[in-house]
Amino acid sequence: MMARTPFFDIFITTPPTTTTPPSPWSTVSCIHFIPMTLFKAQASDAIVRYRRRAHTVTVLFILTCVLVYVTLLEETPQDTTFNTKRGIVASILVFLCFGVTQAKDGPFTRPHPAYWRFWLCVTVVYELFLIFILFQTVHDGRQFMKFIDPKLGVPLPERDYGGNCLVYDPGNKTDPFHNLWDKMDGFVPAHFLGWYIKTLMIRDWWMCMIISVMFEFLEYSLEHQLPNFSECWWDHWIMDVLLCNSLGIYCGMKTLGWLSMKPYQWQGLWSIPTYKGKIKRIAFQFTPYSWVNFEWKPASNLRRWLAVLGIIFMFLLAELNTFYLKFVLWMPPEHYLVLLRLVFFVNVGGVAMREIYDFMDDPKFHKKLGQQAWLVAAITVTEFLIVVKYDPNTIMLPIPFFVTQCWFLGIFLILSWTLWRFFIRDITLRYKETRRRQQERPVGNGSATGPSGRSRLNGSWDSVRQRRS
Repeated sequence: MMARTPFFDIFITTPPTTTTPPSPWSTVSCIHFIPMTLFKAQASDAIVRYRRRAHTVTVLFILTCVLVYVTLLEETPQDTTFNTKRGIVASILVFLCFGVTQAKDGPFTRPHPAYWRFWLCVTVVYELFLIFILFQTVHDGRQFMKFIDPKLGVPLPERDYGGNCLVYDPGNKTDPFHNLWDKMDGFVPAHFLGWYIKTLMIRDWWMCMIISVMFEFLEYSLEHQLPNFSECWWDHWIMDVLLCNSLGIYCGMKTLGWLSMKPYQWQGLWSIPTYKGKIKRIAFQFTPYSWVNFEWKPASNLRRWLAVLGIIFMFLLAELNTFYLKFVLWMPPEHYLVLLRLVFFVNVGGVAMREIYDFMDDPKFHKKLGQQAWLVAAITVTEFLIVVKYDPNTIMLPIPFFVTQCWFLGIFLILSWTLWRFFIRDITLRYKETRRRQQERPVGNGSATGPSGRSRLNGSWDSVRQRRS
């Protein structure tokens, strides 16, 4: 009979035949637990690896089966419009299947890398849709929206904005606070939730407050173009800035503080003994795998300063596009396409901000702008170009003179501070540092005369004679 090797002794569960019971801390007893621990760890790692795989062959097989079913077993309708819509949707779905399995991963991995690859492909589809709309005539572009929803393509009805701005209306005996209650609509929680999410994207209190206040100034400046920008003063500064926006930013900063202090030590489900712990681990799968605090430091150098100005500008432009696109494409504010666009930016905005921060913070490692950030910037510009093409008369309405003066003053102050901080101040500091170093230089090393009193610049008489000879 073959002798057992020590390797097989690891899997023996019977205790050794000894006169005294083995100590629980003995080596033999500890070895008995190694196989199950290793098995659980290996099983957990295998599950994680399987879950993170792209499953390219599986997706390709399912897609092929669907196409075979549609081709061979399903009867094609004789409706040209329906077939056109179905063909476009099928083309988009095939592209999404390809992108989810083959696209490059971004900086986020939770809850699954395929989730962020999906939104990257949706970004490409949305940009292509905008390009298509941009290359149509104004009439054809608006009528094309009827293919998405037959209710679209109709001019929007006139609505009354602004109006009576009295908080307490003594003329209304039934409800003197009717103006206040009229403003308490679905946009109040939308403002709060929107700024909560924007704070999680930007991760900086000052930048969020600047964007919030600047957008209210933009509404003041552009209320002659869009009627829905005409709001009461207390709606601008009390309900929007002080209550909804500030409360959303505050809750967002508290969430950022919790995420930055949270320990990021992950365990597999196999290594968690209790069901409560397993459920908690599943819930935390929708939280970040690790955390990076954004330190924008806009005043540290010119590159960061210009990057922060560009981020603020693009944020404000994207906010304006929300209102102008509804106006020029004849989409009512309550339409589901408006909500889908906001959901889209919620999912792609965080990835874009992380890629912008990485590109700005470490340009040696991140040599090019991230793919999601590139697409979001292209989408924002394309949306604005659609607005300019579809309704240039509204865009070119003359801005009131005092509004123009205020904006010119603000731009002048920004340019003046930029020149002083990164050019004049730096030159002055370098000049003072050079003078200080010259004054602190030792006399023996910096003197123009040697020990014998002769000029070191012209050399000694001996060296002069040698040069002449």
